[in-house]
Amino acid sequence: MPHGSTARVTILPSLHRQVLAINRVEKLLRKVSRALDKAKIPYAVVGGNAVAAWVATVDEDAVRATKDVDVLVRRPDLAAIIDALRPCGLMHVEVMGIHRFVDRRRPSPKSGVHLLFAGEKVRPEYVHSAPDPASASRGTAGVMVIDLPGLVLMKLQANRDIDRAHLRDMLSVGLITQPIVAGLPADMRPRLQQIRATE
Repeated sequence: MPHGSTARVTILPSLHRQVLAINRVEKLLRKVSRALDKAKIPYAVVGGNAVAAWVATVDEDAVRATKDVDVLVRRPDLAAIIDALRPCGLMHVEVMGIHRFVDRRRPSPKSGVHLLFAGEKVRPEYVHSAPDPASASRGTAGVMVIDLPGLVLMKLQANRDIDRAHLRDMLSVGLITQPIVAGLPADMRPRLQQIRATE
């Protein structure tokens, strides 16, 4: 890495943008959670934010940043969710069956809220349906977070690079215990074994 003013000019703005992006995600997560709590709509934070919440209960230094907010809800609550999030400046958009909420001022789907529906397959090719938000519990940040068995199953089924990285994060801090493994569907256990073998 070269030293001097050129390196500082290149690195510092990039780091600043990264910090701002993390702060935006956290603010969005809290805003959405408060609105759904106020409307008494069952929900559960899933995805990278749920992984971060669980990992932070063991080792805050092992938390991985994420760029969007994934929320598990029940489809019959969709109209109520749209009403609850409208005062937050969030606009509902649906593209090819994917439901998102984006900031009206900066409508970028990359930084919005992605809804997943309980009891439905996130993708048509999936074998298992998403869990119900009833299994969520209140995390230390004050938001409802999906339980570990449900989160592990969702990550195993998605099986993208980032999902495998999240599973390694949870394995590294001892969150994926034998009872959780034993409770997984039989077709998902080999995937976890493969990920564990590459730790």
